[in-house]
Amino acid sequence: MIERRGAVTSADEIGNVDTTVNRLYDLQRYVSAHMNTDMGKGLYLEASYKRDVQAAYDKVSSDSNPNGNIYKKAQETCAPRFSRWSIAYVQCTTSELAKYPSADSLSSDVKLPLADTYLHVFISPAWSPDFAGWSVLISAVIGLMIIVRLLSLLTLRLILRYHYKNE
Repeated sequence: MIERRGAVTSADEIGNVDTTVNRLYDLQRYVSAHMNTDMGKGLYLEASYKRDVQAAYDKVSSDSNPNGNIYKKAQETCAPRFSRWSIAYVQCTTSELAKYPSADSLSSDVKLPLADTYLHVFISPAWSPDFAGWSVLISAVIGLMIIVRLLSLLTLRLILRYHYKNE
């Protein structure tokens, strides 16, 4: 799973959407077929999100503003201060844009993509018919047989003790 997860991350950083989707399908097939493949909090396609956010900013940006390209100025100010996208980065960008008269409605100008659509979580099955699954099943059956055997011995001992006590 770690190799497949790394392949998805690499494909995302390269930027080829078809390759990224194919690697995501590979990861999904692997996780859904194997027990104990925990993805933790999931896989976030950070590079794709950054590209789409940049595209949204580029779409809204224009040089017709008398202050120049204020979105570019805001990114040049905020991008060096943050190593990756975060809420603080958005707040920094918003505050930088607020310094210019035409940027008082950033939320109406820029339509940022939803971050949740870039998070992929796949859930592994509780049991799968592979070596691990059969091992768990056989261990459960053996454990059940041991418990039944112990209960039957305890019951037999109680019956014999009761029978010989009455004589």
